Amino acid sequence: MSTTVSSSRPGKPQPGGPTAGAPSAAPATRPVSWKTPVLLTVFALVSLVFFGFLAPSQTASFGISTGEDFFQLPALEINAFAGGIVLSVLLVALAGYAVYLKTKNQPAPGWLAVTFIVIFVAAFLIWVVGGARTPAISLAGLIAGSVTLAVPLVFGSLSGVLCERVGVVNIAIEGQLLGGAFTAAIVASMTKNAIIGLLAAAIAGAVVSMVLALFSIKYLVNQIIVGVVLNVLVSGVTGFLFSTVMQTNKAQFNSPPGLDVIDIPVLSSIPIIGPILFRQSLVGYLMYVAVAVVWVGLFKTRWGLRVRAVGEHPQAADTLGINVNATRFWNVTLGGAVAGIGGSFFTLVAIDSFTKEISGGRGFIALAALIFGRWNPVGAFFAALLFGFADNLQSIVTIIGTPVPSQFMAMLPYLVTVLAVAGLVGKSRGPAASGIPYVKG
Repeated sequence: MSTTVSSSRPGKPQPGGPTAGAPSAAPATRPVSWKTPVLLTVFALVSLVFFGFLAPSQTASFGISTGEDFFQLPALEINAFAGGIVLSVLLVALAGYAVYLKTKNQPAPGWLAVTFIVIFVAAFLIWVVGGARTPAISLAGLIAGSVTLAVPLVFGSLSGVLCERVGVVNIAIEGQLLGGAFTAAIVASMTKNAIIGLLAAAIAGAVVSMVLALFSIKYLVNQIIVGVVLNVLVSGVTGFLFSTVMQTNKAQFNSPPGLDVIDIPVLSSIPIIGPILFRQSLVGYLMYVAVAVVWVGLFKTRWGLRVRAVGEHPQAADTLGINVNATRFWNVTLGGAVAGIGGSFFTLVAIDSFTKEISGGRGFIALAALIFGRWNPVGAFFAALLFGFADNLQSIVTIIGTPVPSQFMAMLPYLVTVLAVAGLVGKSRGPAASGIPYVKG
């Protein structure tokens, strides 16, 4: 490697270098991609045409308060055509600003993409409700239901964060959720105790993760292949035991006591916020705790620094005395326990029994939320909420009689994921060593 030595005499030119004292050349900057400005422009124009010019003339009504709220707020009334035009113009302005930044070779800031998504969702919601036979929905119920549906997605995405931050790709989230749901149901049914079922679900998820860790870390088997095999294995085992054990004696093996919703007095009666934060089951409250604990642990503690070092540069971490494979093994196990708790939501909160494939592919949506959230616990949390919102909205639009097909609503989470990976919210890059086995020496 060559180095340039500056002269002690100012003004004396150096061979092959600039004159001493002259300003050095600025480092070349990487060109900013057109992907984000183009995507924002396309969606802004789509919004302007469909949500603006072609919007229905009805007034969309959004209820803010419920009958259980401490005080009542009036419903929000918005003319679908006027509201769509205003929001679409805002989207066009944001897209134009992104194009302007591109001409200056500056990337679009994160707040711009997030604001664009929020406004686009609001315009879409007004358009959907305004065109329905019954143009009125409960906004409070929509948001609260979205949070409830997002609970297993949040736990699954947190499991993925814990695994991938340490360098292991966790495709087995679906199997961990399913194993947790099955174990919670059968253990809670036999013990007549939902708390014991919840703990058993965490252990079941951890066992599935240990198998993933053993084969991918110790025996260096491809992590994606192991994850897919585990999903199929857990699906087959739980399906077999459901048919041969649970169905033969449902009262003993598949009638788990549920975890009741816990209302915090006064706070649970605050409009919109109350049902979301203070009217949840034990698993729902654990969801908020888990997001906070994982974020603080990863970014504010010595343990988190070691975990991120192992996921980004295991060789460097090894030279500092960190046991790379042991750190990976126990982190993957912890991620499985977190996913198992999320699986218990299906049988202890949402439904009072276990059925085949009860997780319904939500482990893969959780994996999408992980990518959309940029491998950050808080980002994955909000991404999971967005997917839960789309899932809940799918049910509501069918009830109110909107002309939008429910199948279109069902594909929204996956469409959002594709757009996120394509660069709508910036470049998505996982930990550098994710998916790469580490062999010491």
